[in-house]
Order: sequence, then structure tokens, then C-alpha cells
Amino acid sequence: MNYRHIFHAGNFADVTKHVVLALLLKSLHNKTTPFCYLDTHAGAGRYDLASEAAQKTGECLDGIQRLWDTQTPPELAEYLAVVRAQNSAGALRYYPGSPVIARYFLRPQDRMVLLERQADECAKLQSTFAGNRQVTVRVQDGYAGLKAYLPPKEKRGLVLIDPPYESDREYEQVVEGLKVAHDRWSSGIYALWYPIKTRPPVERFHRALVATGIRKMLLAEFAPYPEDTSFRLNGCGMIVINPPWMLEETLQTLLPQLLKLLQSQSTGRSRLAWLVPE
Repeated sequence: MNYRHIFHAGNFADVTKHVVLALLLKSLHNKTTPFCYLDTHAGAGRYDLASEAAQKTGECLDGIQRLWDTQTPPELAEYLAVVRAQNSAGALRYYPGSPVIARYFLRPQDRMVLLERQADECAKLQSTFAGNRQVTVRVQDGYAGLKAYLPPKEKRGLVLIDPPYESDREYEQVVEGLKVAHDRWSSGIYALWYPIKTRPPVERFHRALVATGIRKMLLAEFAPYPEDTSFRLNGCGMIVINPPWMLEETLQTLLPQLLKLLQSQSTGRSRLAWLVPE
């Protein structure tokens, strides 16, 4: 696998994904009982936006940088608090990946399991969370981890499935992995991220998800660019299975507001719908 997230850290897709992730994790605080967070493709955990790789693409300029010194909706407050916590000097330099965002929301009774099959990326994760007994980090294939770590002993929690989609086979692996995971733990919250370049692969992915027979799939898409080229990331989507109460209402308001802040052209769009209802 050649994918390195540092080239894309803090872009509009990261912002969208992590805004939804923060809302989901915060919702788990509604009960005092412990929860478990499982990340199948955890990455390095934190990214230096001043690094040569990040500067080469500059993708954060149309993502987190646009939100940094702008008045934003209150629904973004928790997410932005996590990002600001990584930048104590006040200027934006470091962007948190999903593991660092999740750690922000862990209470003393909660825990998380981070899986990353790239050894060098996983070593960075292990260094970040060294000595933290609430965090388990493993060099492991994320799909295999769905079998190994589910169901969790806590009975409550969230699974993020966020692969790089380097090949069309990845869509199939996500669907297969979800079926295995849901069979083992049907009450968990699942969040599936996917890229949008052109529409046909996305439609095939949606049909495959519907064919699993799994219920309660909420679809949220965010596309600041027209969906007319496979050479550029034009948008992204999140499928949330067993979404918490009020998530639909929150995203109904938030996604259009986020689009106004991040879209580069007037042709951008957001979409919220039930892929499969209850």
C-alpha cells in the first residue's frame, strides 16, 4: 500500500469525516456506561501541516485552514476544540487524525483499539499513546480486527472504517467487513467513510450496502467540487449505521453551513438521506 495520509491531512474530506466523528463520540456521553471505539485504519494519529509532504499539496488550505480564524456554527465547537488542543501556540500547524480526536472524547471508563497495518505509521501511533492504558495499538489488518475485537466487552461503542480506497476492491472489502462486524455486534454504531470522484462507483457501493439487509443506514455526503473527474477528490460521504438520536437533525442544519465555508465553486452540494431506514 502506497497511501500516506500526510499529503491530504486537514483537507475538506478530513474535516467532514472528523466533524461527524466528533458528533458520534460526543453522543456516547449521553450514558455513563463505558464505550469502546475501534478504528480499523488508524493512520499516524497526528500530522504536521508544515511538513514537506503536507506543503506539497496544500490541501489543508481548503479544509481546516478555512475554519481556523472564521466564525463557525456551534455544532463545530467540539471538533475545533480538539484541533486547537493540538496547536497550543495559537497558529495552525498540527492536525489530529481520528485516533487523537477519539482520545479527546474518552472518559476514564472508556477505551479504544487502534489498528494500522503499515508498521511505520503504527509506530507513530504507539509513540503517541505510549503508557496510556485506555488505548490499544496493533499492527494489524483492520478487516481482520473486526473479527478479533468485536463484540467489545463494553456492549456500547463506535467503529470507524476509513480505508484509503486505493483500488475498487476496497469497496467490496468494506461491505464484507461490515457484514462480519454487524453479525457479531448488531447494536454498535458504525461509520463508513468513502471518497467521491465520479458517481458510478459510489452508486455500486450503495447498492452493495443495501443488499446486506442491514437497517438504519444514514447517508451524509459533502462535495465542494462538481463530480465530473476521477482525477480529483470531488467529495466524500459517511454512512452511519445505528445513528444516535438527533444526528440527522444536526447534520441537516450543519452540512449546508459547512458547504458555505468550504466550497470553492457554487456548484458544490451536500446531501443527507436514509440509505436504508429502520
